[in-house]
Amino acid sequence: MRRAAGYTLGVLTLINFLNYLDRWIIASLLESIRKSELHLNDTQLGLIGSGFIIVYMATSPLFGTLGDRRSRPPLIALGVMIWSIATTLAGFARGFTSLFVARATVGVGEAAYGSIAPALLADAFPYEKRGRVLGIFFVAIPVGSAAGYILGGLVDQHFGWRAAFWVAGAPGLLLAMLIAAVKDPPRGAHDEAPVRVADQPWWRAYIDLLHNGQFLLAALGYAMWTFAIGGLGYWMPAFLERVRGMTHAQATVTFGAITCGTGLAGTFAGGFLGDFFLKRTRQSYLWVCGIGMLIAAPLTFVGLTSPNRSVYLPTIAVAEVFVFLSAGLVNAAIINAVAPHERATAVGLSVLVTHLFGDVPATPIIGWLSDATSLDRAFLLVPVAIVVSGAIWCSAAWRGR
Repeated sequence: MRRAAGYTLGVLTLINFLNYLDRWIIASLLESIRKSELHLNDTQLGLIGSGFIIVYMATSPLFGTLGDRRSRPPLIALGVMIWSIATTLAGFARGFTSLFVARATVGVGEAAYGSIAPALLADAFPYEKRGRVLGIFFVAIPVGSAAGYILGGLVDQHFGWRAAFWVAGAPGLLLAMLIAAVKDPPRGAHDEAPVRVADQPWWRAYIDLLHNGQFLLAALGYAMWTFAIGGLGYWMPAFLERVRGMTHAQATVTFGAITCGTGLAGTFAGGFLGDFFLKRTRQSYLWVCGIGMLIAAPLTFVGLTSPNRSVYLPTIAVAEVFVFLSAGLVNAAIINAVAPHERATAVGLSVLVTHLFGDVPATPIIGWLSDATSLDRAFLLVPVAIVVSGAIWCSAAWRGR
């Protein structure tokens, strides 16, 4: 059982790495696409980012429901294949519409994976290890995102932005085959409470979740976290190039390296701290998330407003460490707040909530404000979202103490 759980964690983390690489590679290509024969403006580029998220959040509840009622590994494999093909097709785009459709279709595949994989991992490991396990799984957020920035920037520099999509999309078809050996553990296998058979109507789980205050607050705080991280991740390479004067390669590689290092440190530290303080309070996951975000807010403001490279680069790096404390922990908090037979549904619904109020509006709003004023002014929305996220999570932890 330990070997099976370890294999499951390893395979799902590897695929999650590719998930975020595919998701964020476009951020490293924005300036090249804007200057290409497609002639897109910042508002259109922001909408392309939101198109993926809209489809992702709209289909996640569907796959969440299926994940609580069907065998989970085949659904995950299907998702990986869909998003890999869609990423590859983005390299053949001939205008705004074709690029929008290709990137939006990536959301279908990632919904099948993103809503089901955390619930499967929660059933593979005991309660007291979930913070660390999901910390390992979600370390793919910064590392995969960083790889997307770096890979996209380097391939774009030497072969063009279209080739970057082709290189990112192809490996997913091979990784989907690794899912065949993943075991689907019994739901609630490591939980103390008995698990009811999920024979109730599918909509009943959503009624339960909408009456679960702890789940709703965790998801709303996650939405503000996603607004901040989505806006920051999507526009930061363009910000460093356009506002801070870096070259295209410098901007993508520098921010990618910062995100990789700080994401590894923050996500692992968050998982360790959440499990460490679990013996003192069952709300330790939310406390670590909330306090970390409140510390990150003023650091982010300084990093986005200082023109001095010796100030803004280290400040952004430290801020990202505190932001990434939440990457795995908030998902563990959401999973632990609901019944075992509703976990995939809860993750799917949280995806809908977090993106509906998070990066769906974040990328086009920042793009629109950038067109209307400047990108550096538009970026000031990010520290505001960080403060709100931290306040919501601290409130949820206080209420559930």
